[in-house]
Amino acid sequence: MNAGWLPLAALGASLLAGVVIFQLPENAWRLRASLNLGAALIKLTLVGVMLFRLENGYNDVFSFQVVGNVDFVLRVDDLGIMFAGLSSLLWLCTTLYAIGYLEDSPNRKRFFGFFSLCVASTTGIALAGNLFTFLIFYEMLTLSTYPLVVHRGTAKALDAGRVYLRYTLSAGVVLLLGVVMLYSLTGEQSFASQRGLEHYLEDHRALLIVIFALLVGGLSVKAAMVPLHGWLPRAMVAPAPVSALLHAVAVVKAGAFGILRVIYDVYGIELSYELGVTAFLAVAASITILYGSLRAVAQQELKPRLAYSTISQVSYIVLGASLFGPLGTIAAMTHLLHQGLMKVTLFFCAGNYAEELGIHRIDELDGAGRRMPLTSLAFTVGALGMIGLPPIAGFVTKWYLGMGAVQAGMPWVIGVLVLSSLLNAIYFLPILHRLWFRFGPAHGHGDWPDEHRLGRLETSAWLLWPTMATALFSVLAGLLAGMPMSPLDWASQVVRGEYLP
Repeated sequence: MNAGWLPLAALGASLLAGVVIFQLPENAWRLRASLNLGAALIKLTLVGVMLFRLENGYNDVFSFQVVGNVDFVLRVDDLGIMFAGLSSLLWLCTTLYAIGYLEDSPNRKRFFGFFSLCVASTTGIALAGNLFTFLIFYEMLTLSTYPLVVHRGTAKALDAGRVYLRYTLSAGVVLLLGVVMLYSLTGEQSFASQRGLEHYLEDHRALLIVIFALLVGGLSVKAAMVPLHGWLPRAMVAPAPVSALLHAVAVVKAGAFGILRVIYDVYGIELSYELGVTAFLAVAASITILYGSLRAVAQQELKPRLAYSTISQVSYIVLGASLFGPLGTIAAMTHLLHQGLMKVTLFFCAGNYAEELGIHRIDELDGAGRRMPLTSLAFTVGALGMIGLPPIAGFVTKWYLGMGAVQAGMPWVIGVLVLSSLLNAIYFLPILHRLWFRFGPAHGHGDWPDEHRLGRLETSAWLLWPTMATALFSVLAGLLAGMPMSPLDWASQVVRGEYLP
């Protein structure tokens, strides 16, 4: 039995919460917090129900005709539920964090209203059943995240917002052009189409390549692939919960997810390989991985270093998808979840250091491990995971990427992975050394830049517990990777559907 109301309700949970929050008074923070958390829990429950039904063979679909052959479609499938699960889990964690982070700050109603709309957009992207529906929520994501980027209202924030809109709206036009051209050629844009595009290959090979370039080029802006990444470091002016959302759940991940949709559900991996576009993507992703890591090494402030790290790490997803073979695909889809868990942890930690001690620069972190041991432990987990050390989640990704490179007959990719991991170590290990092995204000040497006592623990419990939870998830995702329903297991299920008849 089709339960089409389920994806609609999952979308509506955050959409309705956002609309109601805009109507609440600015000082109704208890009601606003309850509404945010209640909606996040409802969405997480709905995603759990959809996941259970999908496991039992039900593909729930909600659709209606918009005009002609263009339909609005929400569909529950294996890839979409992975992204929806990540979005709903991290929405709950980020909401808890944002409540504590923005306590007593102005314009909280506006912030949480657009925050909910941003998550609704991400859910719509995850559950979109065709390119038309995907495009609607992709553009809605741009418009709902702009107010979050410029939330502080400073000249620097407004400038970052202008750059963000310039990049993302231009990319949206390119993506729209690709969608229109594909529709003109095929008359269909469903992700569940059984027809495929193979029978257009003989007569329209060049056109298929052009359309692929337009679709992936438009998506690559949000995925922050070089040279289309310029908006991301500037957007670091946003509050820490927004940075966490942009880097781990919403914008960059939406771009990477869209590229996966184009490769696997629009073109199909075999046709993509036949057209030669996967080889080009592998080179582009490798350049982005190394460039992002090199720029991260040069950063002296913590958030910009994490931003360039994101540029590098998200391209692992694209690199995995461009390796023709099941193992590369498993790596790509697993990293979609793993990178989100590790990166949100790192940005939560950066926010904790800034709010509790006023630390923004890396050279101000000396001895912070003694003053904030749990936050520093969580940062250590995220950093080691990004380097790719077991048993943290990032190890699983790099292991499968390496095996995928061998399987695809592209051994040079292993060199990229080794060099990238070395660069990851170069820009993360000095931070860990400062946290744990340098003497600082906690040892009686100097003062913290701007110390506060935000709670009885090392910082506010609202900031600390979400940080610890996502760090724990990062460890469990790697340690229990072989268990049923782990990110690796779920990615393997998707791959079985993609590569087996």
